[in-house]
Amino acid sequence: MNENKPTCKDVMMHICDNLGEQLDSPNCLMIKKHLDECGNCSHYFKSVETTIEFYKKYNVNLSEEAHSRLMECLGLKE
Repeated sequence: MNENKPTCKDVMMHICDNLGEQLDSPNCLMIKKHLDECGNCSHYFKSVETTIEFYKKYNVNLSEEAHSRLMECLGLKE
């Protein structure tokens, strides 16, 4: 991913990499189509993208507990 600011393509590639898919694979194309059509998912996707931008732009240092709570709130906790 781009070090300065992730693009939608960067995020899509990351999602698809985690799915073991190519960017133009049927699964990734289906995800992209869903994001284009679903306001809720599109909003969520944008909020995650904005959070990543803030982390990088402001070089935020969070405690492990705060980081964990943020990941849980974003639904990204493993």
